[in-house]
Amino acid sequence: MCELLGMSANVPTDICFSFAGLMRRGGATGPHGDGWGIGFYEGRGYRAFHDPDASAESEIARFIQHYSIKSEIVLSHIRKANRGRVCLENTHPFARELWGQTWSFAHNGQLRGIKKRPLDRYQPVGATDSEHAFCWLLDQVRTAFPTRPRQPRALWQLLAELCADLASLGVFNLLLSDSSAFYAHCSTRLCWLTRRAPFGRATLIDADMEIDFAQHAGPGDVVSVVATAPLTRDEIWRPFQPGEFRVFRAGQPVATMQHARAAP
Repeated sequence: MCELLGMSANVPTDICFSFAGLMRRGGATGPHGDGWGIGFYEGRGYRAFHDPDASAESEIARFIQHYSIKSEIVLSHIRKANRGRVCLENTHPFARELWGQTWSFAHNGQLRGIKKRPLDRYQPVGATDSEHAFCWLLDQVRTAFPTRPRQPRALWQLLAELCADLASLGVFNLLLSDSSAFYAHCSTRLCWLTRRAPFGRATLIDADMEIDFAQHAGPGDVVSVVATAPLTRDEIWRPFQPGEFRVFRAGQPVATMQHARAAP
C-alpha cells in the first residue's frame, strides 16, 4: 500500500520536516520504493515534483527536503505499485484543471472495476486505477457544477458523496485539493493533527530529526497535517474513522462528513 502526506496552513509554510520522515519510508524504513511525488500550492499557483525512483534514494527528494518551499497546501505520495508499472506517468499526485484552478489528487488503495466507468472530458495519462478515478471524479464534479458553486458546502457534500461511491469499489484513502481547500477521505487508514500556539518540539519516527516549532512559527500560525500513519513520536495524532471525509481551509478543519462504508 502507498502512503500519503498532506498539509493545510494559514500562512505559507514549508513541509521539509514532515517530508523528511515520509521520504525515509520510501525504500528505507518502509517498502514504498516505486516512485513518489509532491505538489505545492502557492495561492492559485501550483508546482509539482515527481520521480519514479524510491524517495529514500532520490536526489530530487533530498533537494526538496532541504529547500524551503513555502506553501499553503501540499500533497505528497510514496508509491508501492500494485496496478500500473513503475514509471513517471504513474506517480502521484495527478493534476488537472477545473474552473480555471489546478486540482491535484493522491490516492492509497485499489479500486476494483473503476476502469469500467466511462470517462468524458478527463482522460488518464498513465495506467493506474487511481488516475482513472481522479478523471471520473472530476467529470462528475464538472457535470454537477459547470461553474464553481457559490456555496462551498455544496461542493464539499458532492465530493464526500463521490468519495463514498469510489470507496464502495475497494480501498479509497484520498488527499485532494482545488487550491482553495484541502480534502481528505479515509477508507481504512489516515490520521491528522493541527499545530498552533503554543508550539512545542517534535521528533520524527523514521529519521533522527527533531524540531522546535516555536523557533519557526509565528503566534498566529495554524498548520494541519494529514498522513497515512503518524510521522512524529511526541505529538497526538488523531485517527480518521473509516468513511470520514474532512475539509481543511487555512490550516483549520472546517467540515467533517461521515458515511457508512459500503462493502465492495
